[in-house]
Amino acid sequence: MTKPNPSLIGIVSRRILAFSLLAMAIQIGVVFADYWFDDDKLSVLMLQQETEALSSAIHVRNGIASFEPDRELSERYLDRHDRDGSIFLRVRTASGALLYSNCTTECAEHFLPLSIDAPNFWKREIQPGKPFSVAGGQTFERAGATVLVELAILKDPNGFMYGALLHEMFDSMIVPMTLMFCLVIGATIWSIRSALKPVAMAAAAADRLDPRDSSARLPLTRMPEEIARLVTAVNRMLARVADLIQSQKLFSSSIAHEIRTPVSIAKMELSHIDDPRARNAERDLDALTHILEQLTSLARADAVDPSAYQAADLSQIGAGLAEAIAPFVFDHDKSLEFVDEGTPTVTVIPALVENMLRNLIENAVKHNPPGTRIVLACGPGATVSVEDDGRGLVDLPEHHEDLGYIKRSGQIGLGLKIVQRISELHNAPITVETAPDKGTKITIDFSAARSDGMTVS
Repeated sequence: MTKPNPSLIGIVSRRILAFSLLAMAIQIGVVFADYWFDDDKLSVLMLQQETEALSSAIHVRNGIASFEPDRELSERYLDRHDRDGSIFLRVRTASGALLYSNCTTECAEHFLPLSIDAPNFWKREIQPGKPFSVAGGQTFERAGATVLVELAILKDPNGFMYGALLHEMFDSMIVPMTLMFCLVIGATIWSIRSALKPVAMAAAAADRLDPRDSSARLPLTRMPEEIARLVTAVNRMLARVADLIQSQKLFSSSIAHEIRTPVSIAKMELSHIDDPRARNAERDLDALTHILEQLTSLARADAVDPSAYQAADLSQIGAGLAEAIAPFVFDHDKSLEFVDEGTPTVTVIPALVENMLRNLIENAVKHNPPGTRIVLACGPGATVSVEDDGRGLVDLPEHHEDLGYIKRSGQIGLGLKIVQRISELHNAPITVETAPDKGTKITIDFSAARSDGMTVS
């Protein structure tokens, strides 16, 4: 099973996603390395984040500040004193009034004296290396009160260093880069859709191209330059194809007309010869004349001018054809019946519709035994049909890419090819009902060509 072609939007989006993720991974690695190998920067970041978290427990009521940690803060900061590390906390006002402390001699050892007017932020290293052993403090303004939160971390028992590192990467890298990535993907998809809209219009125009219109070309309006070159090349190819089709039409039409005259002269000369071989030659020339007429009909169908379509009555076309072809049918020991059940006005090329029905009747005459009854019916509705009670289609056609339809006997079925071509020109589907020794009924539905604009289902 052939895999469907990938969408350009899908290709570009996947590549942007891959390279964006790669860029994010590289940038995150750079930020991680920048902080991980700079202990001073990372420890400052850790102290700032942890003291800010503790500042959420500072409350000011009636101008009096207090420190009221909840259970989560207590478990995280205040109750950690073991052999793996310790955390000491002191909260005081700018004037030195103590709001909270969980240390005694350790506070005097690690923190600034109460009498010193503390800066906005300070930090000192207690012991080098990781896990960190540092002390520091940060000043916060709460409802007019200035409060200093001081924190000493020994061997980082709670892994504050990793939390600070992850928090910095998330805030500084992941969130903004994810937002940028979403904007880039959205802008890319929108840009590609906008750029490909003229391409989609050109594809729709290509589907609507009429091969009979030699001037039909694909539009180049607002087309991207790279695709415009391809469309220009396609238009040049369409011009060459139009020339080729025109040459083929002229050849088919001309050869049929050129050969018809010498064939008629040859038949006239053979009619004066009283010999069985002359009769055989006449039959061969009749078959050749029939093929030439079909070639002419096929060439005429391929050279239709759109202005040739006109409003017509299928019943009138059928009645005229029945009257004209009846002698041919009777000469071959067949009977012909015309049935008119009423048809609406349709927009067709009357000469081609008559040619289609003529081919169907001639096929019924040539491929059925004497005594076959043939019925040409118009209606009900925008349909016409040719029905016989003969042997059925025992010589069904097979499709060949080069020659069109070929009968199983090896002869070219130009009559069926003409019928199919005319039905395509009128967007009229063909239905075939046949069975051995029970006859054949071929129906053509011209509902899509109704002049009143109605479609009959």
